[in-house]
Amino acid sequence: MSSNILITVLVFIVVIIITVIIVRRRAASRRKFDENAAAPRRPQDPFAPEQNTGGDPETIKAGDLLEFGNEKFFVRGTLRISEGGYDWAEHFFQADQSATRLWLTVEKDPDLQVSRWSDRPELDIEPKAKTITIEGTEYKLVEHGTASYRSEGTTGLNEKGGVDYVDYESDDHKLLAFERFDHGRWEVSTGESIPVGSFTIYSGS
Repeated sequence: MSSNILITVLVFIVVIIITVIIVRRRAASRRKFDENAAAPRRPQDPFAPEQNTGGDPETIKAGDLLEFGNEKFFVRGTLRISEGGYDWAEHFFQADQSATRLWLTVEKDPDLQVSRWSDRPELDIEPKAKTITIEGTEYKLVEHGTASYRSEGTTGLNEKGGVDYVDYESDDHKLLAFERFDHGRWEVSTGESIPVGSFTIYSGS
């Protein structure tokens, strides 16, 4: 067998091998696609942390509409708060000008956590004790610190400043917070954690 014939045979064999490999890979890809298409979706908890069916709370900003069941509120302002490399946001909203101010805290610690709060201006107390009892509920000191804030929209605060905070929590996970902006008076709020998927976000943009 001459060298030319041998080379031709070898090239033919290589072409056949490459063709077989390509055909098998395409068949495997097609089977995988068909399996994924045919597989039914597994039931999922709509309120699970990873199921942000109502929008991403980390993108909330002034002008957005928040819907809690039959309640709808416009976000009027946001505070972006930082302390030692840790960041979180507070979003303020009201049903009307005379209503009590409500707000959401959105933070990652390490999972995404959302809490809904109501201002309690009638509570004339300061965070001077490790436990505080309000309306029969005992709250225990959880953490405190000093952070910086940046204001967006309407918050009633400066564009930038500082905030002291003291957080309490009860045994049944009710929340109590004290905040003092720019060395002013202590503001008191009570709240609770809510599932990420329990409300809907409509972007103002």
